[in-house]
Amino acid sequence: MRKLFPVLFSFFSLFSGLINAQEIPEDFVHLDEVIPDIIYEIRYADNHNFVGKPIKGYEAEQAIMSKKAAMALAEVQKELILKDYMLKVFDAYRPQRAVNHFVEWAREESDTLMKSEFYPDVPKSKLFELGYIASSSGHSRGSTVDLTLINVDDCEEVDMGGNYDFFGEVSHHYTDRITAEQKRNREILRLTMRKHGFRSYSEEWWHYTYDAEPYPDTYFDFPVK
Repeated sequence: MRKLFPVLFSFFSLFSGLINAQEIPEDFVHLDEVIPDIIYEIRYADNHNFVGKPIKGYEAEQAIMSKKAAMALAEVQKELILKDYMLKVFDAYRPQRAVNHFVEWAREESDTLMKSEFYPDVPKSKLFELGYIASSSGHSRGSTVDLTLINVDDCEEVDMGGNYDFFGEVSHHYTDRITAEQKRNREILRLTMRKHGFRSYSEEWWHYTYDAEPYPDTYFDFPVK
């Protein structure tokens, strides 16, 4: 029992902050309430994602964040519009049940429906080891967002040199596998997000977390709807 205690302690420590509510908390908002002109492409509510089917907990193509993070993101949008860009959001708050769905999927090594598009060079058996899949996500705390830039005039995505949710080195912020123009585009996004309080994640050019997130230790599980 002594040997088992540290494992149990770690497990319960990880999920001691899990909030299993069914309704959106008062200090969370739908992003389009704060940024009316925001563009969504919520991949996890549809089939176009690395699993190949809608993800548990995504009941609508909506993006939700803590109010503080959403207000900061609104300032990002205002600044980008002056440069003829806008934001396009792929994911924001992510229910813990969705993270659990990813874990379950990763353990099914025979399910490789979307391998050619999202992880062509990575064996599915290595997804945990390489950190692409984990049992918890900052998204579930409500102040992390996955996004890109689009052009104001035609709403076409700006060339970032790699696709959203691609498991590979080209997704790393400072990879040498992209062009100078693609690096410049990533830097426009990164520097603008940084200016308004969001930190980047070196492994994924699209992933940002609000520094002053109000729930740094709480993982929520209400559905996106």
